[in-house]
Amino acid sequence: MDFHLLGPVEARREDLRIALSGTKMHTLLAALLLARGRVVPDSRLSRLLWGASPPATMSAQIYTYVSRLRKLLEPEATLERRSPGYAIKTGDSLVDIVEYERFDRLGRQALQEHRYEDAGSLLRNALELWQGPMLVNVTEFLAEEEIPQWEEGRAATLENRMEADLALGRHGQIVAELTRLVADFPLRERMRAQLMTALYRCGRQADALHVFHEGRTVLAEELGVDPGTALTDTHQAVLCGTLDLEPESGERRTATLVAVRAAAPEPPAPRPHAPAAPLRAPAMLPPDTAGFIGRARELAALRRLLTPGGRSATPRRCLITGMAGIGKTALAVHAAHENREHFPDGQLYADLAGPDGTAKDPRDVLVHLLRALGEQPPGAAPYDLDELVRVYRTSTAGRRILVLLDNAVDSRRLAPLLPAGAEAAALVTGHAHLAVTAGPVTLAVGPLSPEESLELLTVTAGRARTVAEPGAARLIADHCAGLPLALRIAGAKLAARPHWSVARLAGRLAEPDSRLGELAFGELELADSLASWLERTDEGSRELLARLSVLGERPFSSASAATVLGLPDRRAEDLVERLAESALLETVRPLGEAGAPAAFHYRFHRLVLLYVQSLPVQRPVRVALAQAG
Repeated sequence: MDFHLLGPVEARREDLRIALSGTKMHTLLAALLLARGRVVPDSRLSRLLWGASPPATMSAQIYTYVSRLRKLLEPEATLERRSPGYAIKTGDSLVDIVEYERFDRLGRQALQEHRYEDAGSLLRNALELWQGPMLVNVTEFLAEEEIPQWEEGRAATLENRMEADLALGRHGQIVAELTRLVADFPLRERMRAQLMTALYRCGRQADALHVFHEGRTVLAEELGVDPGTALTDTHQAVLCGTLDLEPESGERRTATLVAVRAAAPEPPAPRPHAPAAPLRAPAMLPPDTAGFIGRARELAALRRLLTPGGRSATPRRCLITGMAGIGKTALAVHAAHENREHFPDGQLYADLAGPDGTAKDPRDVLVHLLRALGEQPPGAAPYDLDELVRVYRTSTAGRRILVLLDNAVDSRRLAPLLPAGAEAAALVTGHAHLAVTAGPVTLAVGPLSPEESLELLTVTAGRARTVAEPGAARLIADHCAGLPLALRIAGAKLAARPHWSVARLAGRLAEPDSRLGELAFGELELADSLASWLERTDEGSRELLARLSVLGERPFSSASAATVLGLPDRRAEDLVERLAESALLETVRPLGEAGAPAAFHYRFHRLVLLYVQSLPVQRPVRVALAQAG
């Protein structure tokens, strides 16, 4: 049996194509073959088949697809269930991507050893396995993930084959092909140097020089950089007349040998190339929040940051922090839309957390951003982080571009994603401890005021509903404790249930034990949001919160916390300050006896307290609470 991925996904038995029905079946087969015998988890299969919106029957549907595919491919190939997913064993079957990689590896080795005839033959065999555009009959989710790296590898194979042909004196035969390739990949300097060499050896020195000047213009306009060493060395060799073949060895002179040596043992990390058609400035911002309410102070601060002025070389960056559901992302997105006129070169967006709340690999995020900028990631997967950062910063250098990085959890993973230069700006949502990485400007977002809360509920539920029952509406706003997510859930539930009175929902929210369960509607669940948020903190912080929850809603001092925790005052103060910095506790400054501000106190957000009190940990006895005073 033969399996083909370098073109339409196909399975053939004795040269007869096996009928695979539908895009999902082709995607499943491709995903398993690309894993080369390794297990593909159900979670990955789900993402490749349905993206971020899998059906409720995802597992059953995957099982059905696997069963159908197994019947079509056995006995030549077998599909096995190996927790947590599936794997394919192809036996003696031919898999074109495996053959391609084998020919390409042997061809590069022959090129390194100056066995140019063998290299050319092997690399041509590799390229002949491509039967047109790759993976044309799979889902967009698999195509977007896999195609770029394979196309990049194919371009590198083409460059290596050209090196072998040039070393064999076949410059006249490849000029037309190289001209087309340079038009397709105008930023690949190695390919452009090869065309210059071929033109020069055909007696077309002026055309070779024109190719160089054209490339220099493209690099300056697209990337703002000068040509690299390979291209400038070839240009100098054209001017000096030293690009002829060596008569005694058939090898090129020093300037051209640089490119041959660079091909071994791996092809040099190629520069990213732009697509044939010019791209518009990226506009990746999520839709602005409908009925955005409040945050006048924060928006004014962001407006001052994002409005260009002066000639300061300081990067414009802001970290937006706050608890789950407080509206950090909504504020950042609204501010970005409000100020996007200041960033005509584009707006980028990336969610830095995966569906399970864990931090994404910065390499994956950079590949996502580079493609939005019209670049291809350098080299082949797995990508080199330093090289990705170099290309990203080169691509964003000098450009008036806004980057919104959402849900940052790790300074080490955040730093590579920040653009350099004062022309670009970055908004980051995440935890307070990221302030050192993100920059000097930090906005701590707190709950909405009672008036703003009522207005947000009104906008979401409909003004007629809240005007008709103003007292009940105020009760709902109070139960939501100024948390925008909770208010939007409550408003959406009222809007979807016109037969409910506002008082009915207010009554259901009045019970503390069931309040979090009531604040759920469709895909929005406050309890899940709080759980995901707390999962990103360390286990010690969650334990501290649970133990401090016996203090209830009232503000408490660090001395009270020390009594409850059974720790020295300074140690307890350090711990509750750390919780406050992560927005797990709020800071308040109550008035003293004479009306003057007292020392800072701490308190739980009401909805956070309800959730924390449900955590399964051993809490101090009530005697400790009485001793806390």
